[in-house]
Amino acid sequence: MKRFENKVVVITGAGSGLGHAAAVRIAEEGAKLVLVDLNSDGLKKTEETITQKIPTSEILLVTANVAEESEVKKYVDATIEKFGTIDGFFNNAGIEGKQNLTEDFGTDEFDKVVSVNLNGVFYGLKHVLKVMKEKGQGSIVNTASVGGIRGVGNQSGYAASKHGVVGLTRNSAIEYGQYGISIKAIAPGAIMTPMVEASLKQIDEENWEEVGKEFVQPNPMKRFGKPEEVAALVAFLLSDESQFVHAAVIPIDGGQSYKY
Repeated sequence: MKRFENKVVVITGAGSGLGHAAAVRIAEEGAKLVLVDLNSDGLKKTEETITQKIPTSEILLVTANVAEESEVKKYVDATIEKFGTIDGFFNNAGIEGKQNLTEDFGTDEFDKVVSVNLNGVFYGLKHVLKVMKEKGQGSIVNTASVGGIRGVGNQSGYAASKHGVVGLTRNSAIEYGQYGISIKAIAPGAIMTPMVEASLKQIDEENWEEVGKEFVQPNPMKRFGKPEEVAALVAFLLSDESQFVHAAVIPIDGGQSYKY
């Protein structure tokens, strides 16, 4: 399939994890890509992975901190300068932060997590929506989390920020559907990414793989999800095939969030 031929897609957090997997998948379907991350080395690795598979890919790399509005504006402006438009936006960059009880959760840590996960998503929406509204069409997928629709424990900053992403998604969808812009969010569960690996290592640095095996036992599918599985969902949600999927928050978690 070439659902993204002649389309421009911006992906934040593209240097690893879900952003990396989505970039590869969407490149395979013909998109021109703008890849954004604070980690320039990670961006280069994503670009190398793509160009090895699709040598003709058109890719713009932008190193930026999504927690800074000026840098968000920078990646949007760079996209317009390079490609002239934005058709799809995977508003994905995020961090987990350190785990702790709410009473012990550091104020600076809380601010840091919220600034990336919530403010960064807001800034992305703010600047990309202007472009899409003028164009009269577009698709946006925000990365929320199962931690944005359920409590998870020991993650005040993460849970608060991801619940906020759900609210932003629904609010913006109500505002912008009339302009031909489809906005939705994904709510991944435990997907085996570098972020989840780091989370397991917070629990037990030496035996994190054993911790992981125990961690997925309550999951109906008894396993971690794969980044490629999330990428397939993101590709569908950014494509023209899903334009009437709007204001929805779609879990991809092996059914765990539905389990009593």
